[in-house]
Amino acid sequence: MREIDYTDYFWQDERVRLRAIQDEDWESYYLSDFDTPARLLLECAIELPPTILGTKKFVEQNANFTSTNGRIMFTIENLDGNSIGGINLNSIDERNGTFSIGIVIDKGYRGKGYGTSAMKILLKYAFLERRLNKFNNYVLEGNEGSAKMMRKLGCVQEGIRRQVVYTNGKYLDFILFGLTKEEFIAKKMEKCNKRC
Repeated sequence: MREIDYTDYFWQDERVRLRAIQDEDWESYYLSDFDTPARLLLECAIELPPTILGTKKFVEQNANFTSTNGRIMFTIENLDGNSIGGINLNSIDERNGTFSIGIVIDKGYRGKGYGTSAMKILLKYAFLERRLNKFNNYVLEGNEGSAKMMRKLGCVQEGIRRQVVYTNGKYLDFILFGLTKEEFIAKKMEKCNKRC
C-alpha cells in the first residue's frame, strides 16, 4: 500500500492520531490492563485479572467501529504510529445533544499532552460534526491528572456527586465537569486570537 498523506487529516493534530481499533491492538490493550491505578480511575472499580481471551473479545467487539454498545471506540497513536491509549465517544443522547468521553493514556505517555490532544479532536467531532451541544463528564476523586485536563479543555466544574464509588475501604466522590459547544468554540477562538 502507498504511504498515507496525513497533512489535512481531520483525525490528527501535531501530537496524536485517532484510528479504528484493529485486531492486532489486543496486545496493547492487554498490557495496559495491568496498570491497576489507571484502570481504577477509568472503571471506578478493581477489576478481575485481565485475560488474553477477554481482551481479544473486547477488541473483536470494538474493532473497525463495529461496537454495538453505543460507544465509538478509537485507538490513540502518536505520530510515529505507536499505540499510546484509547478514547471513546459514549452516552450519546441525540435528542438532548449530550455526550461523554472515556480516555486512557498508557503509563509511559502520560503528562505529555497526548490526552488533551485526543480529547480536542473528539470534542471537535462531537460538537462540529455530530451537532451535539453539551459534554458531560466526571473525574473520580483523586484523579488530579484528569481534573487538570478537564480544566485545560475549558470544562467547568459543575458539582460533586458525593460518595458514589467504594474502593480500598472508603467511599469516593465524582467531580462533575461540563463543556458546552459555545464554550468550546469560544476557547478555540481565544487560542486562535492569541496566535494571530
